[in-house]
Amino acid sequence: MTKFIALTAAGLFAAGTMFAGEHGNCAKTVGNDGKMACHVSMANLNLTAEQKTKMDTAMEAHHKAGCTKENETKFMGEAKSILTPEQYAKFEAESKGEKDKTKA
Repeated sequence: MTKFIALTAAGLFAAGTMFAGEHGNCAKTVGNDGKMACHVSMANLNLTAEQKTKMDTAMEAHHKAGCTKENETKFMGEAKSILTPEQYAKFEAESKGEKDKTKA
């Protein structure tokens, strides 16, 4: 009975990581403070209503295209054209995991 439970648990774990897709590499990324730009909170950027609408549209298109390095670069370019230089600097620093530098 114990072997059956252990085998079932191992099978569920394997199935869970198989269906996780890109998120199945959590063990490799633990402690990595950098985030993809599409996972950065925009709450602290003080966006105008127009900027928020444009960023939401750009982020939605980015998510549909998939979080690849090429799409990330394209998204960052779109963000740079939407945000002010100060907002973009905060956004870029937070996406690189450098939150402390934006407070200086």
